[in-house]
Amino acid sequence: MAAKALKERLIEEIGKLPKDRLREVFDFVGYLRTREENGAARKSPEDLDPQQDAILKLVGIADVEPFSQSIDHDLYGE
Repeated sequence: MAAKALKERLIEEIGKLPKDRLREVFDFVGYLRTREENGAARKSPEDLDPQQDAILKLVGIADVEPFSQSIDHDLYGE
């Protein structure tokens, strides 16, 4: 769908929403613009640095012995 047609359809769909949902749409558009301005939308997996991201540091932590061997037993008693 071409950008102009998509914008027109979006405006049409927004017009069908109840008034109390307009603020939610407005907030979401603001979120998307902020994310774009900050460059977060352009980051690829190669740009992620586990040393700089606390969540990425935890990836794979459950694979460490003995945790991974005993997790079913610890959780389910199996």
